[in-house]
Amino acid sequence: MRTRWIIVLLLLIPLSDALLLVPVAGELGYLPTVALVVLTGLVGMMLVRAEGRTTLRRIQQRLAIGELPANQLLDGGLLIAAGAFLLTPGLVTDVLGFMLAIPVTRYPIRTVIKRYVVKPYLDKQADGFVSGGVWTGGFPYPDEGDDVYDVDGSSYRFDDDDAGTDRSN
Repeated sequence: MRTRWIIVLLLLIPLSDALLLVPVAGELGYLPTVALVVLTGLVGMMLVRAEGRTTLRRIQQRLAIGELPANQLLDGGLLIAAGAFLLTPGLVTDVLGFMLAIPVTRYPIRTVIKRYVVKPYLDKQADGFVSGGVWTGGFPYPDEGDDVYDVDGSSYRFDDDDAGTDRSN
């Protein structure tokens, strides 16, 4: 049922783009409309590139101090989506792309995604042992498989051919 609504939403985006471009082209003219779409795409891609560098730098800083860069990884995913929307010709997709690229609007979107997508997914995977976005259900972590264990902050993988390989390096 949920998949059906996602498909409908994904089909409505290009349809709304086409329906909006026709009156805009009638008002501005075809050449200025094409120039507007190309210009918004170029400016948006420059913004996504700059935000991507900042996000990558923040990921590296969080990893350097030994913290999980969960918010920054979500930002990276949202920036990838922003780039895809901005590369798609159209005004509606450009607005969506800018909303995902600009931090002022991206942060609330990230919060909603964490609350309604990430946390329910982790809850389902962990049989309800997720609180506050942190895995509290014990080890192993649900996305690393049954043979990975966290001991004193280091991840160890137990394979058949060795007693335990430190994966923290």
